[in-house]
Amino acid sequence: MTDDRSSSGHRAGDVSAGDIRASHADRDEVVEILRDAAADGRLTAEELDERLALALNARTFGELAELTRDLPVAPVPAPVPVRRAEPGRPGKDVVEINQRFGTLRRIGPWEVPRRLDIRMHGGDVKLDFTQAVISHATLDLDVYLSIGGDLIIVVRPGIVVATHDLAVGVGDLKVRVPKPGWNEPVELRVNVSGRVRGGDVVVRYPRRTLGQWMRGESAL
Repeated sequence: MTDDRSSSGHRAGDVSAGDIRASHADRDEVVEILRDAAADGRLTAEELDERLALALNARTFGELAELTRDLPVAPVPAPVPVRRAEPGRPGKDVVEINQRFGTLRRIGPWEVPRRLDIRMHGGDVKLDFTQAVISHATLDLDVYLSIGGDLIIVVRPGIVVATHDLAVGVGDLKVRVPKPGWNEPVELRVNVSGRVRGGDVVVRYPRRTLGQWMRGESAL
């Protein structure tokens, strides 16, 4: 008779969801939730700093869940086909955005131009392509983020992001999507260039709901 015990002496079935060890990716997801909450005014700067420190040192799912217990975690919408512009209605060619402080977000069914130039001074940029209206095969994205600030790019399968021409200063570049398979058609290629001076650059799939995250499920 076999004894299904781990090396620490506990039965695998005895471990609750909250006691499961968290990974670096799990900690990073909670960090993004906290930063979004602060950008929405739900956390003060002091509260954000305190919770970020706890998140980065958390060892289990339970410790991470406690940090987001009083925050709304919106469910990720069901995957939808990449939308195309209506026939006879060409998409925009060039869009220029120059903003100081705050958070720049493009989410939902926003129209993707052929070129997007972003100059952000002292804030974060989040571009969510999961439901974007796509009318071009490529997007040339030129970004300049000064005085800190993160660049977050959310994609779905079929959207490829190239960051070879992007310079990242103090922060990190984190690409958390698999490389496209041979049989997967590329519907949009995002060529990112420019410079991010003091923040991170993250390319990822949509964030999981809290329930999906606790169960280890994917959002897609």
